[in-house]
Amino acid sequence: MEPLPVNEDDGTARSEQSMQTTVALEGDGTVIAQARHLASQFLTRVQGEQGLPVSQRAMDLTQLVVSELVTNARKYAPGPVLMDLRIVGDTVEVAVWDSEPVLPVARAADAGRVGQHGLEIVMAVARGFEVRREPVGKRITARIALLDDPGGALAGRNPL
Repeated sequence: MEPLPVNEDDGTARSEQSMQTTVALEGDGTVIAQARHLASQFLTRVQGEQGLPVSQRAMDLTQLVVSELVTNARKYAPGPVLMDLRIVGDTVEVAVWDSEPVLPVARAADAGRVGQHGLEIVMAVARGFEVRREPVGKRITARIALLDDPGGALAGRNPL
């Protein structure tokens, strides 16, 4: 099934919020690939229409984060999934809502564990990460830097 735009236009709000898109993802596992494609299209549009620089690393990490968050939502929550992408300063914010009220918890690192590393991956590559319970379900938000650090440091989380 095709992703359904939530906004009245093509899924992208206009004027000052033109750097945001929200889609409802319904259907089988193919929505995960569609969500990655939508994220790539969004960042390409941000570059072309807004003139904001987006590194290849940011493009790749955004698609990875979208894939992990949408996969978890489809796997653990019944019903549709909403994905919101927006530019906030020098980051792209990926927010995924699903109807499951149980908040995810990152598990301790275990090299012998097969699978269930998605949340750990997202937290490792994101500049910021938040899980919030909603009136129905939950929203998980990750922020990814649009540019790599010119000093050579990775653009993920700041060291403590």
